[in-house]
Amino acid sequence: MSDVLISRSEGAVRVLVNHNPAARNALSPEYYAALRQALAAAAADADVGAVVLTGANHYFCSGGDLNQLALRRELPQSERRERIEALHETVRTIRRCPKPVIAAVDGGAAGAGVSIALACDLLVMAEDAYLSLAYVKVGLSPDGGATAFLSEFMPRQLLAELVLTGDRIPTQRLAGLGVVNRVAAPGGAEQEAVALARRLAQGPQRAMARIKALSLSAYRNRVESQLDAEADRMAESLGDAESTEGIRAFFDKRAADFASLRKVS
Repeated sequence: MSDVLISRSEGAVRVLVNHNPAARNALSPEYYAALRQALAAAAADADVGAVVLTGANHYFCSGGDLNQLALRRELPQSERRERIEALHETVRTIRRCPKPVIAAVDGGAAGAGVSIALACDLLVMAEDAYLSLAYVKVGLSPDGGATAFLSEFMPRQLLAELVLTGDRIPTQRLAGLGVVNRVAAPGGAEQEAVALARRLAQGPQRAMARIKALSLSAYRNRVESQLDAEADRMAESLGDAESTEGIRAFFDKRAADFASLRKVS
């Protein structure tokens, strides 16, 4: 894709590697643009069933480049905000991707790297990894949706502690809060995430896209609105070839072959 993003395929899994090892995979406008492009390509590719986001050299992401952030201080506030929108549109793209997106966090994720990881549908972390929202230590406040995502898992007092102290949050504490889906051996998050992605990639892709949309809307919809959304998606699914295959396989007492339906419009 580009110098800052390496894309490779492992069967039906698309692995997207943040590649800026000299700066511990710090984020940049070039990375945001490349990631959005790569996710759009994965979404449009019928041979891709799931996506894994990871970082080079066993480190997920060190967050924003402070050298670049220091330069932005000289810009008018409207332009500073416009630069932040590049991150936020990337977060939106991850969440809108119809394919399951899994973050594989080896080493650590800091700053906006936390937002990128938490925007994913599933999170795999090495047991010695951490998340760090240390914005406060340099006089900044969080962006990228990190506070919104963490608020889904924890009470207000704990969220306040994490963002006001900027302390590292170890994997085990996050796992206890339900933030982490799989805990891997040190250096093994990517391998674990790819294995999980392979499993998801064999599933009914259109049904999973509907499930992903419902899972996201559940946090903002009232019950009646969510009931309507679920009814719409179920009606769509019942008319889809995926449910025809899934129900037939159930009665035939065999594994459903959803992969053969990927290119069915």
